[in-house]
Amino acid sequence: MVQGRGCADLVLVNMAAVLCLMVLAGHVHAATYTVGGSGGWTLNVDSWPKGKRFKAGDTLVFTYDPTIHNVVAVNRGGYSSCITPAGARVYKSGNDQIKLSKGQNFFICNVAGHCESGMKIAINAA
Repeated sequence: MVQGRGCADLVLVNMAAVLCLMVLAGHVHAATYTVGGSGGWTLNVDSWPKGKRFKAGDTLVFTYDPTIHNVVAVNRGGYSSCITPAGARVYKSGNDQIKLSKGQNFFICNVAGHCESGMKIAINAA
């Protein structure tokens, strides 16, 4: 019986190891993107996402001068109208790291005139 118990323990250890590997594999494929590339989060960045494939869990890094810009996570209406909805999350560190959720993700700068000047992005994460 002792021998049978050892086999059962070994099976459980192997199953736990496989589960851990599966969880880790999901995190290995996440990518990090600097919004706007070397120019960072600035005016006329709205076309930056074109041609890129984003996945849920990828990280966007917004680099900017926090004395003149910010990043606001908004809904589709806020993105289209350049108006910050009540309760929207406002980032203002100048080096914000935001993980993408599955589906549509919208970000704007809500400093007067900036969103209207293309300081906004819409990203669909698979």
